[in-house]
Amino acid sequence: MIHEIKNSIIKHKLAQLRRKETPPQDFRALVEDIAALLTYEVGKNFETQTIEIETPIQSCRAEFLNEKNFVVVPILRAGLTMAEGALKILPKASTGHVGLYRDEKTFKPVKYYFKMPPRLDEKILLVVDPMLATGGSASAAIQILKDRGAKKIFFLCIISAPRGIEKISSDHPDIEIYTASIDDGLNDKCYIVPGLGDAGDRIFATD
Repeated sequence: MIHEIKNSIIKHKLAQLRRKETPPQDFRALVEDIAALLTYEVGKNFETQTIEIETPIQSCRAEFLNEKNFVVVPILRAGLTMAEGALKILPKASTGHVGLYRDEKTFKPVKYYFKMPPRLDEKILLVVDPMLATGGSASAAIQILKDRGAKKIFFLCIISAPRGIEKISSDHPDIEIYTASIDDGLNDKCYIVPGLGDAGDRIFATD
């Protein structure tokens, strides 16, 4: 299932993010902000616990999230900045990391790093990556997490292409995707159009 979040603040920040003249420090801040807003939208699905608390006036029943049930999982490297934004909303969540690279001969994603907290079967995972282009890396990361026992996974991205959405929906029909924009498609180099270029290069000021 795909959720394209048509929030006016997200649209405003996304417009700034797309500009080619936006400098890396501003780009990183915008990625964090949009990730936080997407996390807020995903959070509408989460169950709360009702606990008795004391206000300065009297006692009352209030609703809390058990933040320790959540794991924010950036796909390296571009997902790191999105993770910072998600952790602004869920600061007590754990953080896991999945590192993938694309094999130059087979063009398939290959895992080079994986580190997670224990008992993924009991956690809610927020997998974050700024771009969902072909969907190969995202689908592979999700499968790796499922193989380690994860049962509840949400995928958050800033910009997505129909091809990537179709890939995730086909490989993992149980996964809900939250995105700030569904763009037109991919060019011959598999960059999202109109997109924003290479998110990792723009975040880390590399070529």
